[in-house]
Amino acid sequence: MNKLTFLCFLALLALPLRLADKKHSPRHPDRFDIFSKLDTLEVQEPEDDEFEFLELPNWESDHGSKALLNVDAFGAVGDGVSDDTKAFVDAWKKACSTRKSVILVPEGKRYLVNATRFKGPCAEKLTIQIDGTIVAPDDPKTWDPDNPRTWLGFYNLSKVFFQGKGVIDGSGSKWWEASCKRNKSNKCKGAPTALTIDSSSAVRVKDITIQNGQQMHFVIGRSESVRVTGVKVSAPGDSPNTDGIHITESTNVVLQNCEIGTGDDCVSIVNASSNIKMKNINCGPGHGISIGSLGKNNSTGKVEKILLDTAFVRDTTNGLRIKTWQGGSGYVREVRYQNVRMENVSNPIIIDQFYCDSPKTCQNQTSAVEISGIMFKNITGTSRTRIAMKFACSDTVPCTDLVLNNIDLQREDGAVETYCNSASGFDNGHVHPSADCLSSSALQEKEEVITKSGSEHIIHTEL
Repeated sequence: MNKLTFLCFLALLALPLRLADKKHSPRHPDRFDIFSKLDTLEVQEPEDDEFEFLELPNWESDHGSKALLNVDAFGAVGDGVSDDTKAFVDAWKKACSTRKSVILVPEGKRYLVNATRFKGPCAEKLTIQIDGTIVAPDDPKTWDPDNPRTWLGFYNLSKVFFQGKGVIDGSGSKWWEASCKRNKSNKCKGAPTALTIDSSSAVRVKDITIQNGQQMHFVIGRSESVRVTGVKVSAPGDSPNTDGIHITESTNVVLQNCEIGTGDDCVSIVNASSNIKMKNINCGPGHGISIGSLGKNNSTGKVEKILLDTAFVRDTTNGLRIKTWQGGSGYVREVRYQNVRMENVSNPIIIDQFYCDSPKTCQNQTSAVEISGIMFKNITGTSRTRIAMKFACSDTVPCTDLVLNNIDLQREDGAVETYCNSASGFDNGHVHPSADCLSSSALQEKEEVITKSGSEHIIHTEL
């Protein structure tokens, strides 16, 4: 055998090893491109210079050139019983028309305020300083029928700063008791959102506490360049539909150093939202950090460029979740979850294209919201359920390009598993439980096992 023939023989022997290596490594050209794209995903943030004007007021000074408008000066009593709505509205009208104004809600008082819409546009550099407590009426029967879904709503604003150590309290307990999710004999109807920021830009929210929301606590809608820092959201774990921070139709939103514990999603991101960054999020109790739901009633949902970096999720019914309804359309793509610690979490990682938040069984449909390009990186902790990772995807619109990088999920009282249906992708580094079902051959075997055990993936009703 001459030298050339011998070298060709060695090359042929090495070929299967190379192919096997490519099969399991992101260094395969296609997989490397997917891995690199998701691992370097950048999410645009609001420019810092947009907030240079938002200087913290120095209450010990003469307030400089700022116009200080104390709600007490407009007739607010602050005893938690008297109706202070008019005083807040009058203070708003004055502040909105005055450049560099500050509305002050003083500490040590409770201000009862009815459902109110605070509308702009306003003069530049408006600050709402909440140091006391703003409390909602507690009886749904006396709620303003003109604002059935809103308590404190702020609209069409630009360059506004909400801040302070105070509390926005939705007094939600009677609303929860009237919910059909608490009692099936109750009529199902919506309840107000505690705080809404809508159709606004260059908004900053810092340090305030929002608690006991009638339904959702804090909605950011149709807005751009919003930064939320150090906000605390809290409600009992059994309070129905009390999402912590809900983002819809918004771009360039940052949530940072927030502590959220409610009866529903800590964070929920829905249609027409992109460039959302979450960092240092403490979540629990609740239903986890969610994208969706999307696609309900055959609607279109589009969410892309979402980054969660550093979170602690404890005692929740889900961890990192993407949820879509059958029959929808659109997409969820370019998402990276990284550096997340789980503790006693059911469904730590879950993609569910069979989501069904309905008292009736949802009809099987072929169309679905397309889910692709999702990375889970450096996810550790404990699962309360056997299925620690669940990728329940549509047979007609499968989940693609799912990437698992350094996953270690354990269970204190048993083994954990990964479940796949119509999901493809790959793993890299240490991944436990194994995600072999993301490969086509293992996927087929897994589907056969599930089918024999009763097709348990068909109905999903976890809220």
